[in-house]
Amino acid sequence: MEFTTATGGRWLQIFDRLERLVHAEDASAAAGEARSLLAEIDRRGSELISAAVDDFLIDMLTLAFVAEAFGGGTLEAARRLAQKRLSKIKLLSVVLPV
Repeated sequence: MEFTTATGGRWLQIFDRLERLVHAEDASAAAGEARSLLAEIDRRGSELISAAVDDFLIDMLTLAFVAEAFGGGTLEAARRLAQKRLSKIKLLSVVLPV
């Protein structure tokens, strides 16, 4: 699957939703929803994308922990890290063939 044709719209929807989840109020619920969306991306079968998906999921789970335990500036730092990892997945999804 690539960003062209009809499936491209679905990929863009997934990435838009993941970006909103990074900034969601309920980070724990966001991590759960992100897991199911990431499974769709991970089905592409690329080892690089799988590794990037794993890194992003770890960041989302860390974000949920930080939100519960600390909040504040630490939470924003965790969100920035998750956002950067999501950008990596986007780039790999566009560049790598199926």
